[in-house]
Amino acid sequence: MDSEFKIGQKVKCKKFGSLNHDFVGSIEKIYENSALVKILEHDQEDEVAVNDFHKRAIVRLKSMKQIK
Repeated sequence: MDSEFKIGQKVKCKKFGSLNHDFVGSIEKIYENSALVKILEHDQEDEVAVNDFHKRAIVRLKSMKQIK
């Protein structure tokens, strides 16, 4: 498990799949190489995709950066 990430932490995540823009979220659960992220801030263009995901996404740890 990557110790730089903790539950509740705010992270900036790279776009993937049907999301066309990077987004900001908070970590809800950490897995071996990924985390369940609650999407907090996203581009308006991605609204439909974010709602389809129920405002959550599984993101690879390599694809996110912590926000200080």
